[in-house]
Amino acid sequence: MNDVGHDDRYLTLIVETGQLDKSSLRLDQYVAQQVPDLSRSRVQRLIEEEFILVNDRPAKASTKLCGGEEISIELPEPVSIDAQPEDIAIEIVYQDEYLAVINKAAGMSTHPGAGVQTGTLVNALLFHMGESLSGIGGRIRPGVVHRLDKDTSGLIVVAKQDVAHQNLAEQIRCKTARRVYLALVEGNLKADQGTIDKPIGRHPTKRKQMGVVASGRKAVSHFQVMQRLHDYTLVKVSLETGRTHQIRVHMASLNHPVVGDLLYNPKFVAKPALRAKMGLKGQALHAHQLTFNHPLTGLLLKFEAPLPDDFQLLLSKLQ
Repeated sequence: MNDVGHDDRYLTLIVETGQLDKSSLRLDQYVAQQVPDLSRSRVQRLIEEEFILVNDRPAKASTKLCGGEEISIELPEPVSIDAQPEDIAIEIVYQDEYLAVINKAAGMSTHPGAGVQTGTLVNALLFHMGESLSGIGGRIRPGVVHRLDKDTSGLIVVAKQDVAHQNLAEQIRCKTARRVYLALVEGNLKADQGTIDKPIGRHPTKRKQMGVVASGRKAVSHFQVMQRLHDYTLVKVSLETGRTHQIRVHMASLNHPVVGDLLYNPKFVAKPALRAKMGLKGQALHAHQLTFNHPLTGLLLKFEAPLPDDFQLLLSKLQ
């Protein structure tokens, strides 16, 4: 293993055939073996977030290595704290001994990260549910199976036991769990419904952004127009895949970015005051429905969260 440059957050591995055996043929297994400081679950998250590339391209954790590959690793700035319990009110839609479903408010980060150490959903979960959360996500993401962007509201499922966490993560990976969003986008969509099938990957020059890039991972979103509101359109979007910022990137790629999106909507970039003027606490994107099988009983569970008040009020004004 050789360090790249003078920053130990950037590493390069050259895969030698002699290093490979049955226990290290997968990308995630190999990296975890070669970089002992990284657990396999941490490696898998880095691969999912495209901080680990194979021959400069995104890959899957299950990618089989043959030898000769160049694996580049970027380690995000570390978060030096453990998540601490905080008495923050959250809306618990459902919970049992295995899982909980939360209706997250816009403006709340899912878990601590660089520059965000308090006020997150995880901090609130630790207060309300204590040590019952699954430990698979580590000390920073206990119970977190999937995430919602900070400025996106709506339904998110968290796991209380590791067996539930693994099952729910597999349902999301295999697309048996269904997630449906409501989004208010700029302009008037021509088609009443459609499918956006465009690969998404890390933006080549803007590291905080994702983008439609040829080398990205497959990303598929299905949309249906719910209402046409003069210069805006309310759409229902079903996710077939779950890439970072998927709906926001896909709608922006059609020149119909999400209203209030400070990252991908040119009208709102660096203008949070404009979003506030419209009465929005976040972007007009809401995780409306969540459907999955209970990880222990197999029972089909379906949850629905109404639009938050600010989103609904804006729609009423536009009507």
